[in-house]
Amino acid sequence: MRDTESPRTGLRGTRARLAGCALLVAALGAGVTGCSSDGSPLSAEPYDATDQISFGGSLDEGKPADPDKPLEITAEDSDGRITDVVAVDASGRHLAGELAADGSRWHSTTPLAASAQYTVRVSTEDEDGRPGRKVLTFTTGKPGAAKRLGITFGPEAGTYGVGQPLVAELSEPVEEPAQRAVVERGLKVDSTPSVTGAWYWVDDKKLHFRPKEYWPANATVQVRSNLEGIKVGDRLRGDAAKPLTIRTGDRVIAVTDAAAHRLTVHKNGEEIKQIPVTTGKPGFETRNGVKVVLAKERFVRMRSTTVGIAEGSSESYDLDVHFATRVTWSGEYVHAAPWSVGSQGYANVSHGCVGMSTADAEWFFDTFRQGDLVEVVNSEGDTMEPFGNGFGDWNLTWDKWREGSALTGSGKTPDTAQQVARLRPAAV
Repeated sequence: MRDTESPRTGLRGTRARLAGCALLVAALGAGVTGCSSDGSPLSAEPYDATDQISFGGSLDEGKPADPDKPLEITAEDSDGRITDVVAVDASGRHLAGELAADGSRWHSTTPLAASAQYTVRVSTEDEDGRPGRKVLTFTTGKPGAAKRLGITFGPEAGTYGVGQPLVAELSEPVEEPAQRAVVERGLKVDSTPSVTGAWYWVDDKKLHFRPKEYWPANATVQVRSNLEGIKVGDRLRGDAAKPLTIRTGDRVIAVTDAAAHRLTVHKNGEEIKQIPVTTGKPGFETRNGVKVVLAKERFVRMRSTTVGIAEGSSESYDLDVHFATRVTWSGEYVHAAPWSVGSQGYANVSHGCVGMSTADAEWFFDTFRQGDLVEVVNSEGDTMEPFGNGFGDWNLTWDKWREGSALTGSGKTPDTAQQVARLRPAAV
């Protein structure tokens, strides 16, 4: 009579195992190898499980495996089961899979790479709980005619502020949620110190990655693609991509209170300077929200015609501006404004930029780097756009950000234009 436990579990009562070993020892002597010295079959050397499992799906004996089909492994012995499967290609990429609850079958859940060599280690156990093992090596075939999905990571290698998002630019559009999920799984971001982060599909050819909170100060961030040879769509496979490493500097954040006409700078959590400023006047209000420094220009000519103000009108201007730190592509800067020193700290008289004295602007210019953060609060203006006018990524809540991921959200590009309410100062 068998134990009342299911043979699929491979587990026996201790008393039954000891009794079985005692009988074998009595009959065959102390040299029996069927049981280990401690009486437990779990501590025995794994046996060759070749006859107990079969491979299917992408594998066809004598031929390269079809990379367009999943890998399937089945337990042939009704009294045994598969306990674990580890499949890795020559470049170290793991093939994800799913094991049936009863251990009867395992199948891959992510695509095989084309023209790749895989090593598969299958662990099993028989009805007595003894461990078995099978190691298989196979090569996948070449893909059929397909486009290659190239990926370019940004920004360029260097040191940035803690607000700098990562960008992945795709050479081909990817629209379907399932295909976007394949892409996201293949894009790997490693940070030291570690962070919790996610990708966001800005459109069908661009993704941004940011952590839940700002990057840690003085961190090292690496991003790479594991998509080479991987099937993304019916006629689209991943191509090789150059990895990227960036570093972050100190945590430098400026908070501009438009109502108080004051800009406060924090470095690594400590306030280091307050600067009297002027922001956008009525009709030209400065955008609220968190903005990321995009670039710095020691000199820029600012003309009203570039923002739609007619030359010769009462609001037109043509100015030589020094120490200009850009925060939007549409022309919002933090810059020197010697012509408005009398209003700085008292009134908002600019056309949307944050103006300050030349000395303060030079200090700001020298202190801030690309990727540092400039936040505006208490302005009558709209909130900074999440995308399209610079990096407004931090104006989305973490829950909203995760909705833009194919792994944690719908996989579709959300309409983010009006998702964020008016902001107040964030923690610095």
